[in-house]
Amino acid sequence: MSTEPEPASKDTTDAVDPGPETPGTAQAPAPDTGDDGETAAPDTGDDGGTAAPDTRDAGETAAPDSASADGTAAPDSAGAGETAAQVSEGEAELAAQRVERERIERRKAEKQGPIDAGGKLSGTAADLLAAVRAVESGEKPAAAVFGTPEPARRPAPEPVRRPRPEAAEPTGAAGAGPAGPAPRTVESVRRVLAEGGAPEALAPRTAALLGEGAEDALRADPWQLLRVATVRPEQADGFARALLGAECGPDDERRGRAVTVWLLEQAALAGHTALELPRLTATLAQRGVPDPDAAVQSTLAEGEALAFQDALDEPGARPGPAADGPEGTGGEDAGGAEGEERPVRVLIGLERYALAEESLADGLARLVNSAPKQDGSAADWEQAAASAPGSAADLIRAVAGHGLVLHTGGEASLAEPVALLRAAHALGLRAWAAAPGPLGRDRFAALLGGPPSDPDATGPDASAAVTVTGLLTGTEGPGRDADGALDLDLLVVVDAPQLDVEAGALLAESLPDGARLVLAGDPAVLWSVGPGRVFADLLAARVCPQIASRRPDPGPLGELVSGIGIGELGQVEAPGKEIVIVPVRDAGEAVHRTVQLVADSVPRAIGVPAEETQVITPGHGGAAGTRVLNAALKERLNPGPGRFGGFDPGDRVVHTPAPGRVLPGRVVKADAEGLHLSCTGGTVIVPRDRVDGSVRHGWALTAHQALGGRWPAVVVVLPGDAVQALSRPWIYTAFGRAARHLSVVHGVDQALPRAVAEIPAKPRTTRLPVLLAPQVPVTG
Repeated sequence: MSTEPEPASKDTTDAVDPGPETPGTAQAPAPDTGDDGETAAPDTGDDGGTAAPDTRDAGETAAPDSASADGTAAPDSAGAGETAAQVSEGEAELAAQRVERERIERRKAEKQGPIDAGGKLSGTAADLLAAVRAVESGEKPAAAVFGTPEPARRPAPEPVRRPRPEAAEPTGAAGAGPAGPAPRTVESVRRVLAEGGAPEALAPRTAALLGEGAEDALRADPWQLLRVATVRPEQADGFARALLGAECGPDDERRGRAVTVWLLEQAALAGHTALELPRLTATLAQRGVPDPDAAVQSTLAEGEALAFQDALDEPGARPGPAADGPEGTGGEDAGGAEGEERPVRVLIGLERYALAEESLADGLARLVNSAPKQDGSAADWEQAAASAPGSAADLIRAVAGHGLVLHTGGEASLAEPVALLRAAHALGLRAWAAAPGPLGRDRFAALLGGPPSDPDATGPDASAAVTVTGLLTGTEGPGRDADGALDLDLLVVVDAPQLDVEAGALLAESLPDGARLVLAGDPAVLWSVGPGRVFADLLAARVCPQIASRRPDPGPLGELVSGIGIGELGQVEAPGKEIVIVPVRDAGEAVHRTVQLVADSVPRAIGVPAEETQVITPGHGGAAGTRVLNAALKERLNPGPGRFGGFDPGDRVVHTPAPGRVLPGRVVKADAEGLHLSCTGGTVIVPRDRVDGSVRHGWALTAHQALGGRWPAVVVVLPGDAVQALSRPWIYTAFGRAARHLSVVHGVDQALPRAVAEIPAKPRTTRLPVLLAPQVPVTG
């Protein structure tokens, strides 16, 4: 579940569509958006990280609601730890935002004075926009305009590590750590919101975002309200008109900046780390900004966004360094014959994701260009590989000599990273596995804790599997060494497609010199909820060994899912009722049949109890979305008055302590402290005022929320209003969550095979391949 902004209009969707495939652009899962009436609420990034928004009813306040993408977007969970740690994590995030705001304000204060909308700029911002206009108008060739770029980054023979991020210290008591906004600040914000006709319920979040001077900030620039999730430009416009009166106009420079940043944030929710400049300016015009170029210039000048120029290569070619290349346009090697004009694209992105992507590229390049630590002799590694079956041997051999290795395959292929960890442990390496979320961690831990192929062998137990967030914060895993790096020799990240650029950057920068990193995952599943497509970009960049598992997923379910992965939805024999199709005529029948399957048919015919059956549907809204399905399932499986925010003891729930993190669990009780949940790893107490925004019922999930998990039985609900949400990755992901039995409540007719055959993932615009190109040689 993610933060759920109000539904985006069609022109906003256009804004994050990067158009034709370009370097660093690939197919991504469609955002989970719905209309005001909650028809067809596709699954989005709301599951699991900063992802594309899943929308609520018009007028319904959105709540942070992340899914098991257990990735992204912001990195996924550290597991359910102590209550205090859960509380302090959100507070720490707010503190980090305050620090960032203070840094930006200092940068603003250093400027000589304000820049009038449409006025001339000096320095990089003006040069860049002038260059873009010159190229687009045909006045100058791209090579001439971009002929004097910044010097290229060249990998040093001995990589020099930049300062590593320090692990967060968990607090020991609830309420410890950074405090929330002062009551006086919240009250002053509440007054100004009421004066401007905005919902007073926004006051706590607005005060947390804008800090102590929130009231003055809003009066000076009412469009600052657009920084609050769920607020849309037209709502911020109304607030500004109420406060400013006749001074308010569509050409206000403050409005242009705010809408520009808002569009970039919407793009990040859809998975992009940046937007192409023409697409951004076109969408600004659709949003009523009279001078889009001036709005972008002002945003760049104020340090609220960054601009980049990347070279474009021929289709299928590896992206070159463009203006970051050795001779300004990439030199002869990158640009072809002397004088040949190279196309470029200009991108605008938020600093947060731009710096994360650059940091990720630098960290990965360090791993690729450095020789791994010599743990064990070559003969020892070869002996370990020789004793492993099939492609597990290939994986061990690749890891022996390389700092970065990619491993691809389906569910059955997880046995190969298990074999790698056991071999590494036998060689004396400090080896750990990490998953973006607790569902993936527990799934891999079960494999890791199982019996090894050699009964006399010893190896890591289930405790060697952790979450990415737990590893980075020190609440799980080996902790950090004296230099601040993770205290390990080998890290295997499973469910790697769920990593977004921020989580990936933190991981890469936290690894010690000489460490080995293996990214393992199924490239056919939905991508991360947060921005970026780290795993897909690395596969496309070909900068390190890639080991494709030859171990197929077994049985009728394996055959079905494997076919979907290559675009084929064929007939599969299922003599043991492994696959059942339940046709329905409308959403009401879909809800009825789903409850019947979970509560009666599957337990009776398949032998899987309701507690081990998971319902998956395309979105939260709609007539058969998670809200409606969870209400119906609760009424049948755990009826009660819902005295505490709609919850009762025994309710199955998912808790999202921060956007991008999902913790499945059950309600234990409720008291003055809050709602007590039993989640993986311990008990979590959700304060009363946070329940509505961070806890949902969990009998029915979206596919993003279910990522990383596997259940004995899965019921996938496809109501007629969900047709627009369907894509091959979504169907592959949803169907692939079933281990023994899959029921499909089918109300979309031919839209299902059409989606499998014709609808790949939506494109995402990223820069990782371009950033890696000048630093890492192609490996073949």
